[in-house]
Amino acid sequence: MKLRVVLADDHPFVLLGVRSALEAAGDIHVVGEASGPSALFCTLEKVPCDIVLTDLTMPGEPGASQDGLTLVRRLRRDWPELRTVVLTSIANVAILRAVMNTGVTALIRKSEPMDELVAAVRGAGNGLRYVSRSILDELAATGTERTEGMRARRLSPRESEVIRQFVRGRTITEIARTLERDVRTVSRQKRDAMAKLGVSNDAGLFAFVRAHGLL
Repeated sequence: MKLRVVLADDHPFVLLGVRSALEAAGDIHVVGEASGPSALFCTLEKVPCDIVLTDLTMPGEPGASQDGLTLVRRLRRDWPELRTVVLTSIANVAILRAVMNTGVTALIRKSEPMDELVAAVRGAGNGLRYVSRSILDELAATGTERTEGMRARRLSPRESEVIRQFVRGRTITEIARTLERDVRTVSRQKRDAMAKLGVSNDAGLFAFVRAHGLL
């Protein structure tokens, strides 16, 4: 069954590009679009979906401040079952941290490649969190993120997906077959993920996941 996604952005070309990238993935279906907060809320009330992918700042009606944190908080309050993926170009660390603290599933820079966005949306469908590396670097510069959490969140959605299945007892071959990837690719993604987490063997990997709740 395809992941059902509702998109929200006030720039038509962004909507077009994101829709094209998601639809081309094959397992994602865009079921609705909105160009502002009010339109997004209206769409979500009428259209069943699994994920809402939204810009952080969109102009609302005159006198109405519905975007930014207000937008994300309402999404988390009124549609808590939805996975929320936020796109942003904001660099304000306090705002970024506040958005993360609302419990969004993914927080992505608009400058990231489309294939990374697709992977993050796909991962969100499986409950995997993702934060863009540039955002993580900004948060790290403030010294407010724990080292363990930072290392965990640096995993790409594809690396997280491989690790998630591996710690559940699946072999590299089985994971490759399920994800329709080459065995060598899956093996490399597992190896890269372990290097990022600072573990050198499978026992260390299992211990890290149990201790830090990576997945």
